[in-house]
Amino acid sequence: MGMDRDTLIELAKSARERAYAPYSRFQVGAALLGQSGKVYTGCNVENASYPAGVCAERCAVAKAVSEGERDFSAIAIVADTEGPCAPCGICRQVLVEFGPGIQVIMSNLRGDVMVAAAADLLPGAFTGADISRAPSAGSGPRA
Repeated sequence: MGMDRDTLIELAKSARERAYAPYSRFQVGAALLGQSGKVYTGCNVENASYPAGVCAERCAVAKAVSEGERDFSAIAIVADTEGPCAPCGICRQVLVEFGPGIQVIMSNLRGDVMVAAAADLLPGAFTGADISRAPSAGSGPRA
């Protein structure tokens, strides 16, 4: 992995402290490790118009992609939860987009940890391969 799991979790904890969560008060931090060795942190950013918010994981991915990195080996996710904090469905989809083998390190403030590959968290994921197999718009039956 290039960086130890505990360091990545600590970086996610620090990112969590910067979360903007005035509505839910549910702060989440993420630390995404690029294949280059660089770490991109993210936190959840809420909005009064709820769908306009962004999760910590997607924040970290967007930051990395905007800086030119697209290959990732691991992501740590931390929140103040009973057990390890798992990514939501949308974040699982985004992680699989960038690598089904990304190691997802789920943790909480108590130090509980669970690790899984992104693909294991989203079996049967919709991918770019599904789009390339879709029929073209002009080839379907006409009404």
